[in-house]
Amino acid sequence: MKCLKIVHVIFIIQIMKIKSLIIAGPTASGKSDFAHKLAKKINGAIINCDSVQIYRDIETISASPFAGLPKDNFEEIDGVPYKLFSILSLHEHLSVADYLHLATDAMTAVVKMGKIPIFVGGSGYYINVLIHGISSIPEISKENRAKAREMVKMCPDAVFKLLPEDFIKTDPQRTARAVEVFLETGISLSQWQKMPRHGALVPDAYKILINPNRELLLQRIAVRVPKMMSGAALDEAKYILDNNMDEKRAIGGEQLCKMLRGEITEDQAIENWITKTNQYAKRQRTWFKTQFTPNYEILHVPTDIDVEHVLAKIS
Repeated sequence: MKCLKIVHVIFIIQIMKIKSLIIAGPTASGKSDFAHKLAKKINGAIINCDSVQIYRDIETISASPFAGLPKDNFEEIDGVPYKLFSILSLHEHLSVADYLHLATDAMTAVVKMGKIPIFVGGSGYYINVLIHGISSIPEISKENRAKAREMVKMCPDAVFKLLPEDFIKTDPQRTARAVEVFLETGISLSQWQKMPRHGALVPDAYKILINPNRELLLQRIAVRVPKMMSGAALDEAKYILDNNMDEKRAIGGEQLCKMLRGEITEDQAIENWITKTNQYAKRQRTWFKTQFTPNYEILHVPTDIDVEHVLAKIS
């Protein structure tokens, strides 16, 4: 029986037209469930490319596939291997170069297992580096890295005067990265990004975009946030406060911590969490529209039928 199973796995890998996949989409689009179902069909393994789900102790706040599951195993769900989920402390910082190194190791391990790597997430800068590689930015000193984060925290308005006018204000971590690069090199991050790149991990990956319309995403986010509040999200926020961790690492963390400190009400926390998530989803949709060219696009929350359609495309 074991030999038959091994032969079946080898047969699946041989008939696949593709060697790797990227399944991307905005938050609350249903990409995680879709990726898991597809992985079951093609003997795949999930590799995280979400910049928040890589951190542990915020599985509910980050809407991780491991939310609500036992914390003693973040490497497998229902027989499907998972890589790069809940591997870092909230105290740790991860650059795009660091991520590429981790992703390379994860993909190597997946291939050795005889499985197809499926990268899943919504972080554009992680997806971009997987496909196009990374700029040759020098190593940033600890001094400049710390100085950049202090500047972003204490003087955000002054920080943006150091950056190009076309710099898009998103999350503090991305802003700090741009500042530390400028402090270290005197050259803006956008200029570095225009230079030749190297180290693309999956330039020929089959790219799937899960992209429901805006109204449906708004509805799903409005339903999801209160459910997360009634789950383990509050316990995670208490853990963040008790351990003096970065509450702004994930949308929802800051709102819950403010509520626990008595600065805002529960209703205000929920409303602000939903608003911030909607804004993030809008930025994601813009990035996918301008920076990501999928081989296959699903314009609704995926179903089992979509899994079969994709399977037909890649087999």
